[in-house]
Amino acid sequence: MRILMVSMLNYHFVRWTEQLKESGHEIFWFDINDNGNKVEKLSWLHQKVGWKLRYDFPFRVFVKSEFPALYKWIQKYNERKVQDEFEKYLLEVKPDVVHSFAIYISCFPIVTIMNKYPDVKWVYSSWGSDLFDFQNYPDELKAIKEVLPRVNYLFTDCFRDYEIAKKHGFVNTFLGVFPGGGGYFLDKMEDITMATERKNSILIKGFQGRWGRAINILKAIIDIKEELKSFPIVIFGADDEIISFVKNSKLSNWKNITVLGKIQHDEVLYVMGESFLYIGNSISDGMPNTMLEAICMNVFPIQSNPGGVTQELIEDGFNGLLIEDSENIENLRNLILRALNNEEMIKNGIAYNSLHIAKRFDYDFVRNKVLQSYMNLAQDN
Repeated sequence: MRILMVSMLNYHFVRWTEQLKESGHEIFWFDINDNGNKVEKLSWLHQKVGWKLRYDFPFRVFVKSEFPALYKWIQKYNERKVQDEFEKYLLEVKPDVVHSFAIYISCFPIVTIMNKYPDVKWVYSSWGSDLFDFQNYPDELKAIKEVLPRVNYLFTDCFRDYEIAKKHGFVNTFLGVFPGGGGYFLDKMEDITMATERKNSILIKGFQGRWGRAINILKAIIDIKEELKSFPIVIFGADDEIISFVKNSKLSNWKNITVLGKIQHDEVLYVMGESFLYIGNSISDGMPNTMLEAICMNVFPIQSNPGGVTQELIEDGFNGLLIEDSENIENLRNLILRALNNEEMIKNGIAYNSLHIAKRFDYDFVRNKVLQSYMNLAQDN
């Protein structure tokens, strides 16, 4: 089967696509945002990159940074239209299936072209806040309702989003719930955990921005310094807002806090290997990938539950704790204290997750199920 992937370049797309290596399918990729360069890790597939600019003029990057208004005017004439370039590539490749990742980024820009070719099967993978949050905005909801009736097949990372998709016009074949980036190498994760001398850190995901609410976690811990003084606290993936908050708050004097900016995925796993408690807080998400990794690394999760997504895996007070109000500082503080004061809950929760949850996300197990889904799709006439 010839599969044409349509996606921006990111870590989850690369990991998902690597599942198809040596699968017998011929894989093509249309880089919807056009990062301009071929990706070495995906050298085994056909890559359509470098399509956007008509002319990469000298000092383009300088003009973009120093004269944004001028750059925007130039690019109106210098950039090719995504619909035109995608249609050309579609006709060149003649795929059996087009597979788009993320509805607003990789589905909506090409929906008019896909409507022109109704016999081409179309798969959509929903990611993160794709449906849950975007349905609350008129323009995004209009895009969702335009795309979903045309989509033939759907992957999601949670059952919640399958229900949302049906609500907004999806009527065709559901291919299942899978992590957005495929499964995890549990043997490697176990090796990292076993090599750790002690597992006594508290790990906080440092995302703020549109959906993240890490600052609320930091506000929650400020007043329980005494209870936390014996635990190393690591804030990872911290953006400028988080770094500034720590610097200008009482946390700046804490000797047991480490703030890490964007770090490589392997580094995330290593800090997880030293942690017993993971805290992630957001107002919108799909099934949180970092929480899944924490579970696979034998870390007890405290995780937000937007739209009931996290409770698909976590039973509150048993194998994790659910944050039901991401903005409630007192509630966040109480959840952290509840975990710190209940060693038995943490021990039993980690044991349960290791035995019953993590195995469902093993790389080979997930890959085999994903490949079977593609096989079912190929046989569906």
